[in-house]
Amino acid sequence: MAVSAQEENTELRKIAILGSTGSIGVQALQVIEENPHLFCAEVLTAGNNADLLIQQALKFKPNVVVIGNEDAYQKVKDALFDEGIKVYTGSKALESVVQMETVDIVLTALVGFAGLLPTMAAIEAGKPIALANKETLVVAGELITAAAAAKGVNIYPVDSEHSAIFQCLVGEFHNPIEKIILTASGGPFRGKTKAELAQVTKAHALKHPNWSMGAKITIDSATLMNKGLEVIEAKWLFNLQPKQIDVVVHPQSIVHSLVQFTDGSLKAQLGLPDMKLPIQYALGYPERIANKYPRFSFAQYPTLSFEAPDTSTFTALGLAFQALEAGKAAPCILNAANEIAVAAFLNDEITFLQIAEVVADTLSNVPNNICAEIGAYLEMDKEARAKASSIIQQKRSK
Repeated sequence: MAVSAQEENTELRKIAILGSTGSIGVQALQVIEENPHLFCAEVLTAGNNADLLIQQALKFKPNVVVIGNEDAYQKVKDALFDEGIKVYTGSKALESVVQMETVDIVLTALVGFAGLLPTMAAIEAGKPIALANKETLVVAGELITAAAAAKGVNIYPVDSEHSAIFQCLVGEFHNPIEKIILTASGGPFRGKTKAELAQVTKAHALKHPNWSMGAKITIDSATLMNKGLEVIEAKWLFNLQPKQIDVVVHPQSIVHSLVQFTDGSLKAQLGLPDMKLPIQYALGYPERIANKYPRFSFAQYPTLSFEAPDTSTFTALGLAFQALEAGKAAPCILNAANEIAVAAFLNDEITFLQIAEVVADTLSNVPNNICAEIGAYLEMDKEARAKASSIIQQKRSK
């Protein structure tokens, strides 16, 4: 790719990728590789995938890597010793490396609750956030957005739906939003009945029709909980009330989401389902970076269809709206229970339909307390996980 004189003079934006071995992290590194005149990897982190982390570090030569699994620390350190790459381990290391002076932007691509504390640490250090970890805002949206506002930190959404909303709002920030419409593919079981879902296996649920994602997010997409989490995330990203957020099923995943303004006008962002696009937009904002990715063609998609989600069959989406309406710690409880339930399903401990049942039972049995600081969220998450685990054990014993 030809590089202009202006681009040659552009100082490299140094990226910390939390979760570099996951789906988003891998694609973010592809974006960096395709734009070496704009970006470089300053920090790479992984939880357990030491082998891939080593490969990435040898290729991209970051300043620092963090391996969450302490048992793999020596292996990673030995492999990178000759490269002079600093290696750390443990969850506290994540909170430290995001605050390094050399980091320009932090891409939080960790899955689940694990993204909360390092994201908070990055905000406290004044680092812009490219947010691919929706659970951070689901769990503690009020706390995170208040901290970001206090520090003057921008949060750039990476989820394709929230990136679409963000792109539709550029140039419109002074215009009030009437509502937003988040699109959902419907997952692999769109149109199925509860009786059919009762027969679903793990292998079936892990086959998403449009997107390539990690196991946890793929299961969340199949239950529609992923969309529910995105609803809660959208509330905090765009300062909305629950009644201002709608969901529509769009099987082709071409329209990534829409904004409706107070005059009734709708703006949508369209494109082929490719997570590199929202990643690139978040890392490069406000510039749009030229690329050679495949282009959308209406001729190849003569029909784009839309339908209401079936919340009577896929109850997880309704549970997320209920948690959002309830406020306080309810979204934190919802997320914790869902993480435990999805893990149990992936371990063949509960059925597909029991995922939402566990979440509903946990929401009903854990007090919805007010959480005023980060420690309270940590305690609430712990309590909800324990209750969800107990509910799963009860279901298994029947």
